Amino acid sequence: MKPRVESLPLKVSRILNRRKVLSAEEAARLMRDEKGYEGELLFDDRVEKLSKEWLVLNDLQLESNNTNFQIDSFLITQKPMLFEIKNHEGDYYIEGDKWYYINGDVVPNPVNQLERTESLLQRLLQDHGFNIPIEAYIIFVNPNFHLYNAPRNLPIKYPAQLNRFFNKLDKNPIKVNEYHMRLAKKLIYLHKNVSPRTILPKYSYNDLRKGITCTHCHSFNLESKKMALFCKNCGTIENISSAILRSVDEYTLLFPERKITISNILDWCNGIRTRNTIRNILLKQYTLKYNGKASYYEKTSK
Repeated sequence: MKPRVESLPLKVSRILNRRKVLSAEEAARLMRDEKGYEGELLFDDRVEKLSKEWLVLNDLQLESNNTNFQIDSFLITQKPMLFEIKNHEGDYYIEGDKWYYINGDVVPNPVNQLERTESLLQRLLQDHGFNIPIEAYIIFVNPNFHLYNAPRNLPIKYPAQLNRFFNKLDKNPIKVNEYHMRLAKKLIYLHKNVSPRTILPKYSYNDLRKGITCTHCHSFNLESKKMALFCKNCGTIENISSAILRSVDEYTLLFPERKITISNILDWCNGIRTRNTIRNILLKQYTLKYNGKASYYEKTSK
């Protein structure tokens, strides 16, 4: 009912990576975000194979007791299930209540994180009249993950257990009713598109390389051929209209405060087309707002 999409920080970092040299910290964050998203997609692939009766909600940003929290996946049936998905790779170990990477570096305790999320979600549900028990699990999807000194009672499913776990889920009788549907719709209604805790990389317009990138390999090495762009790097051909609208989407995502004008888009696309071509392409999805010399375009509402 709520599909998974890339997070705003991941989308922004991907674009910045094509248009400037990332700092070591920015590159490390992009790698972490990519790995996390990859793990979530692996989980989604397993869920897709379950009975279609499940109500699946992904990437929920919620607030309870003036505290913001995020849910990777929430599956709704007789007993809803909360999932925290981890794509950790390598060897980890536990000592007391602390988790460590094999080299001794401390890592956040995912069990504490899960318990916090479960508690906040349970309270949120109760506040909205849903007195229903939930199960909560940490799912480690990477087959190259291993955890030493782990107690047997942790709410964890390891890579080697996932086949059995999902097979068991698939055998459970599914009885989704109107109550469950109301629960799903309420959570979607309460979802916030952007978490107040979202921190984006720092960047400025002048720091970024201008131009249209290849939709496949993200190279700037494009050649204009009639109403298409040909990538000299990988051979991909893209319609010029699609390429410019895609570039406008990037521009809008990075600089929501800047107006979409013919001059701004010409500069962002590095003058790859004439003003008339840009104007005609923008009018396919945008509405011209007249304000004298300060005319600009806004996305047309569907």
